[in-house]
Amino acid sequence: MSPRTPRGARGAPPRARGLLVVTLAAGLALLPSTAAHADGIRAKQWALEAMHTTEAWQTTKGAGITVAVLDTGVDDEHPDLAGNVLDGKDMVGFGAGRGDRPWARHGTAMAGIIAGHGHGSGSDEGVMGIAPEAKILPVRVILEDGDSARGKARNTRGNALAEGIRWAADHGADVINLSLGDDSKSAHPEPAEDAAVQYALKKGAAVIASAGNGGEKGDHISYPAAYPGVIAATAVDRYGTRASFSTRRWYATVSAPGVDVVIADPDRKYYEGWGTSAASAFVSGAVALVKAAHPGLSPAQIKDLLEDTARNAPSGGRDDSLGYGFVDPAAAIKAAAGLKPENLRAAANSDQYFGKGPDTAEDDGPSTAWAGPLAGSVGGVLLVMATILWRGSRRPRHPDTP
Repeated sequence: MSPRTPRGARGAPPRARGLLVVTLAAGLALLPSTAAHADGIRAKQWALEAMHTTEAWQTTKGAGITVAVLDTGVDDEHPDLAGNVLDGKDMVGFGAGRGDRPWARHGTAMAGIIAGHGHGSGSDEGVMGIAPEAKILPVRVILEDGDSARGKARNTRGNALAEGIRWAADHGADVINLSLGDDSKSAHPEPAEDAAVQYALKKGAAVIASAGNGGEKGDHISYPAAYPGVIAATAVDRYGTRASFSTRRWYATVSAPGVDVVIADPDRKYYEGWGTSAASAFVSGAVALVKAAHPGLSPAQIKDLLEDTARNAPSGGRDDSLGYGFVDPAAAIKAAAGLKPENLRAAANSDQYFGKGPDTAEDDGPSTAWAGPLAGSVGGVLLVMATILWRGSRRPRHPDTP
């Protein structure tokens, strides 16, 4: 299958499709460490207010829910995540490790959005996630840009994503976040990955994926976002306006923050960036809250709830840019109170699509994937263009700038 890349966090906008790895370090501008104090990090997290988290947290903060983050790995020692990261699985088996710069940057960023709990007195410093009491199950299925092993991974770990999804479903994942995808000219449904998604859905795990960062490059279809049953997240800014880079496709489910998103990094600095990777992570956090409040709901019910309770619905109720509107976990939790859990049934193997349905195979031209090569055929992550916001009180283990 074609290589995929992480979708959006740090670095310059995509120029060309690469291998399957996140280019998290490209084109970063560093600000002085005094430019943004730790207290300012929380103030910059506009998504917390936009997603009505305070209201949702009156019911739950995600306790009892496990969110699998299939990505480049997660730094379980990060102060904003300490205690919230479970023992995971490395489906790649080689490449950079802890202490190396090209390790776990994208995955840590996504985990922070989902289940960061901040740190310091009163946990008022650092990144606060949408579901700060949820647990993260890290599954390494891709390599970061800059990892010298990415070429080997691309050639030898083509089944990493499919295997990772199945492993997560078998090891307690209630939610599976896929902030990655392939929207290259050769992108196509991969039977093993599609089957793995359906397997996870049938086991009760909701699957969320980034819609793609190809909005300015042809809106090419992206997998795994386009697989049946997946909740696909598009990106908007703080005003609810579609981000120009966010892919417009028939599979769009809901929109979520994807611009000016604060990101935690293993270097103990914080960055601000863009991407539908971030949007996917925000939706995964929202799903974690809904499942914590109503644990018996099936993935199909969860998807319906998000669609039915989304705010700022576009004209006509839905479009390819925003899906059904902006995700609202508080409204979904409230609406779910009247539902009875149904037998697990995924929206799998369905012939029904929103819009015109999937594209026929064609040469889409240059890829719009955000970063570089990934492990095997794993999806491309859509992360974010970023600038450093704050250097943590702890001296970074690596003096090199990102």
